[in-house]
Amino acid sequence: MKAFMQSLKNDKVGFIGFIGILLVVIVAILAPVIAPHSPSEIFNEHILQGPNAQFLFGTDELGRDIFSRVVFGAQVSLQVSLTAVGIGAIGGLVLGLISGYFQGKIDQIIMRVMDVFFAFPDILLALTIIAVLGPSLTNTMIAIGIVFIPVFTRLVRSAVMSVKENEYLTSAVAVGVHPLKIIAKHVTPNIMAPFIVQVTLALSGAILTEAALSFLGLGVQPPDPSWGVMLNASRAYMEFAPWTILFPVTAIVMTILCFNLLGDSLRDLLDPKLKS
Repeated sequence: MKAFMQSLKNDKVGFIGFIGILLVVIVAILAPVIAPHSPSEIFNEHILQGPNAQFLFGTDELGRDIFSRVVFGAQVSLQVSLTAVGIGAIGGLVLGLISGYFQGKIDQIIMRVMDVFFAFPDILLALTIIAVLGPSLTNTMIAIGIVFIPVFTRLVRSAVMSVKENEYLTSAVAVGVHPLKIIAKHVTPNIMAPFIVQVTLALSGAILTEAALSFLGLGVQPPDPSWGVMLNASRAYMEFAPWTILFPVTAIVMTILCFNLLGDSLRDLLDPKLKS
């Protein structure tokens, strides 16, 4: 880990992404301390007021402090992205290991199911799941997690099939080592590099998908301070109150950019082919 962090420091782009993500995490954790007001507190005498000393990012159409809502929105975005990617990563890891190692009929069944999921665009699949389950924070996390399962399954399956060609794995099979032990001890550790990179990139995708669902009214529901909800509410006021949409958009773009920068750097650092 120490060597990895040193390599990351030498990669300026990746280090910037890491610092940016760290700042977002700190803001989310310390939101009650950083935010000067409650995200739902209404100031009737300050409706659609521009940025000033009292309200750093201005106020929205109900007189709520946009800075406080952006800060608390970081909590929602990280909660949704971490939970959703956790669901997708764990589900995809299990299915990918089973499919890639055992192959045969079980591989065909799993991959045909994944192909059905891949037939739908991500946002459309998420919308379909939300339409069935109903709009809420929990259902949003479940929907986005299900969307990511096929991505991780295909990635893990390809990595497992590549690892199976190594001689040490063939030797373990020849001496009669139990398949579960082989998967746990020899296969899984050797596919972690691309898996970790995909997790990092999936986090940015989850944030974007959550914002899109909330913008459409099918994700996080008002008055919860989601960045997507803020974008939806500010559409009617963006021409004469641009700050209502500027700061939520900036938060989304910068967070996604940091995750992508870190993901690209991790790919370069963890891929032995790129190292050589």
